[in-house]
Amino acid sequence: MKTITIFGREGCGYCRRAVELCEIKHLQYRYIDIHKEGISKADLEKTIGKPVLTVPQVFHGQDHIGGYTELSGFLSQTQHNRA
Repeated sequence: MKTITIFGREGCGYCRRAVELCEIKHLQYRYIDIHKEGISKADLEKTIGKPVLTVPQVFHGQDHIGGYTELSGFLSQTQHNRA
């Protein structure tokens, strides 16, 4: 599996849950705090190609997955396909 990249911010419960989900599943991930790195939602919009209203914004390699809910579904589907 490719590296999971999570763009989030401090104090975001769903960002924290996305990180915890990756840790529970022993996945390689990278967490980027958008405030500490000076990344705006407009910057993310340019990368994703659509409006960004919330964080986390999660990528599998270069592919945009979505937020926490989409990450959870993606990982469940990926795990299901391996079984």
